[in-house]
Amino acid sequence: MDTNKDQSYFLCQLNQEQLSKALFPIGHLQKSEVRRIATELDLVTADKKDSQGLCFIGKVRLPEFLQQQLAPKKGQVIEIAAETEIPKDFSRLPEQNEWSEKAAPFAFRADLGSVKGEHTGAHYFTIGQRKGLAIGGTPEPLFVIGTDTEHNVIYAGQGESHPGLRKEALFVAAEDVHWLREDLALKSGEQAAYKARIRYRQSLFPVTLHSTDKGLYVLFEEAQKAVTPGQFVAWYQGEELIGSGVIQF
Repeated sequence: MDTNKDQSYFLCQLNQEQLSKALFPIGHLQKSEVRRIATELDLVTADKKDSQGLCFIGKVRLPEFLQQQLAPKKGQVIEIAAETEIPKDFSRLPEQNEWSEKAAPFAFRADLGSVKGEHTGAHYFTIGQRKGLAIGGTPEPLFVIGTDTEHNVIYAGQGESHPGLRKEALFVAAEDVHWLREDLALKSGEQAAYKARIRYRQSLFPVTLHSTDKGLYVLFEEAQKAVTPGQFVAWYQGEELIGSGVIQF
């Protein structure tokens, strides 16, 4: 009931059998109402702050947790100017069609920009991240537009509107496509219009899904920023979550 606490994005890989056994005993209440009841019952958690981040690992911030698990490794931060023409990596495409060309990943290279500073490990950063680079002196804030964990390089660009931060489409490999509503699953060659999100609590935006033997292409009505491989795209019909998939690129 409480749209501010919608957890569907995190549950987007469940199936109907799992959902049939799931119970949400306070799902019909707003969080404010839950707190009021907790106060009346004199529960110690009545005024506790909402949990955020990796709440199951204790009072540890995500960057600190990653540093505990992954050793730091210094590398270069390469800034790419907004006017630079960034090529696409078509070699990674599973097939050639009008949608795959839009979904193709950027082919960032060091010679496209200049060294702006150092980082402590490309594996600590994600696309679209602003905090943590600790590099100032630019007219607009620096955002991570690409990470190369193999060569330990971070590519950055100034401002949220940087072309390297935005894409027109994404691709989900066939084995990573998941339909919660199996009756609505698209066959190869079919397409359908939905609304989608690519991160938690993001406002839904219009998309068109195109299905092929290789996978699913999700075309955006308007370019989206920080499309991140490894994260989920989830698509909805009204308030109902229909399906999801792991973003390949």
